[in-house]
Amino acid sequence: MLDAFEQLIASEGERAATIEATAREAGVSKGGLLYHFGTRQALIEGLIERLHRLIEEDIERIDTAPDGPISYFVRSSVQIETPLDRSFIAVVRLAQGGDREAGRAIDEVRQRWLDVLGQYVADPSLAIAIALIGDGLYYHAATRAEAVDRPVSTGDFTPKQMDELVALLERLAARD
Repeated sequence: MLDAFEQLIASEGERAATIEATAREAGVSKGGLLYHFGTRQALIEGLIERLHRLIEEDIERIDTAPDGPISYFVRSSVQIETPLDRSFIAVVRLAQGGDREAGRAIDEVRQRWLDVLGQYVADPSLAIAIALIGDGLYYHAATRAEAVDRPVSTGDFTPKQMDELVALLERLAARD
């Protein structure tokens, strides 16, 4: 049911993601949906909880990445059509529609990423720059995928370009 709600928000916008439309998309009765999620706000809270869980999993991957946290963060920024990406998009769209809880959740997510980067990068300005580079890579990959109607696993950057970007950021972080 959360998948259906998430999909409706992402594809048709937050206003189209009504209880009725969500039940139809999920293939359940309205009563069945309301049994699990008594209100639309409960669906929103479920999406926000899902996003927080996925972010904590992502933070764990940052902390344990074999190639290091900067490399993982930068390279994973171009991954679209993942559960994290879908949840993030849905919560962003809810925030854009004026949902304050969703807006707070997005702020918390960005802060979590910044906090974890700050554990590995002593200069807070560099941690912000890395986070913003990740945002830019994500934006490029997401808009490029729409333009070419296919998933773009590297944001159309060559492996060499990604390697060089990661190496630059790691050199900058080592100077701290």
